[in-house]
Amino acid sequence: MSQKPEITLGFIGHLNHGKSSTIIRLLLETGKISNDEVEEIRNRVEKEELDFSPLFMLDSLREERERRITIDLSHKEFESDNYQFKIIDMPGHRDFIKNTITGLAQTEVGVITVAADEGIQPQTIEHTYLSKTLDVKQFVVLINKIDLIAYEEDEFERIKEEVETMLNQVGIEQRNIDILPISALQGDNITESSENMEWYEGPTLLDTLNSLNKPIKPVERDARMPIRKTEIRDGETFILGRIETGEITRGDKIVLEPASTRQNQNIGGEVKKIEQHRQEVEEAEPGDHIALKVKGIREEDVEKGDVAGHEDRPPKADNKFEAQIIVLNHPDKLKPGYTAIIHVNNLQTLCTFTEIKETKNPETGKRSEKPEYVEQGQEAIVEIKTKQDIVIEENDDIPQLSRFAIRDGDGIQTIGAGKCLKTLKHSTTEEENNVNRALERSERRDNGILNKICERIPFF
Repeated sequence: MSQKPEITLGFIGHLNHGKSSTIIRLLLETGKISNDEVEEIRNRVEKEELDFSPLFMLDSLREERERRITIDLSHKEFESDNYQFKIIDMPGHRDFIKNTITGLAQTEVGVITVAADEGIQPQTIEHTYLSKTLDVKQFVVLINKIDLIAYEEDEFERIKEEVETMLNQVGIEQRNIDILPISALQGDNITESSENMEWYEGPTLLDTLNSLNKPIKPVERDARMPIRKTEIRDGETFILGRIETGEITRGDKIVLEPASTRQNQNIGGEVKKIEQHRQEVEEAEPGDHIALKVKGIREEDVEKGDVAGHEDRPPKADNKFEAQIIVLNHPDKLKPGYTAIIHVNNLQTLCTFTEIKETKNPETGKRSEKPEYVEQGQEAIVEIKTKQDIVIEENDDIPQLSRFAIRDGDGIQTIGAGKCLKTLKHSTTEEENNVNRALERSERRDNGILNKICERIPFF
């Protein structure tokens, strides 16, 4: 296993802007895809009576190959001179945005991909907002399909200005962000400079990735690992996830929440084995994607979105918290009682706004206390109650697990994003009972849609 520092790259952007194509080209030119692998995929798709495409190297689902879009998350790895990279290819289609949210929760560097012939599109903006909200620290921007605008410098500069405006609106500091012209199809500026762009004197994509800043690892904070899924390996149950904070060592005693609260018993035990890249290691730190074998934990005990932490400093299950949010995209006024879907730490569940304490106009700075509603473009301090217990940390304590996204009831559109300011104790007041009844009504209304979406996405 490589001893180089690891960085997780998340490729984001609108549908058909070339995320998968860029990844495939990068892997081909760095020798991470062999001819044997290409032939294996070619034979598989021929049996499915489909025309072969190199993109099928990432598309593991038949539906992805038939529709020629990314639905599930795809993970690949490669090395540069300085780093070991894990690449996450994310869906650009809005119907599968919850997969993108899951991927962004694991991402350290966002690679924003913009097609030169289309420019910035709705999912470009939404993915970038979500990246910022989910605490992605570094960004690279690729203006792909530069060949479709005849490698014109003036057109590249125009799109680059659009991107810079978008980054500014989202609140991303663009001073140290490289914006590169590339063509994944033709191979321009991926690993070598292009003769088609003599006007461009900047780095290639590989050069840019090799010069990224090494991520700062919050090892001093309490250990937290959101669970992505479980796997059976050689008859043993492993829980898989990415360590966000702290360290986990073989022999540590850990506990899972809200699994323990959900089952009204301690779900946890001694860490018997840690695997990284299918190889056994003694310890793991923030940023490591690992699999844990924990004594006493069975596959049926664990759900996606559970969070592992040390037994003496465990994560806490809550269902109500105060948050700072920004409403990104909603035509109506959001009032107390508004019900939506919250995405937090690999988990999604229904939630409702129980109180709006304050709003702020980010342009003027004007604040309003105890307002009746929040509207698009406003920041607000609100109280939120979730249908089920979740693990969400206070931003001052563990910011990595404080951030969340809010989507509308059908799960298609991102309404807003925010961070938890403080968790609140469970309550059994009449007001809370009313909220629970409202959530149950909303769940009955939306459950059919949610189930339909989930059935289409095997990853979930």
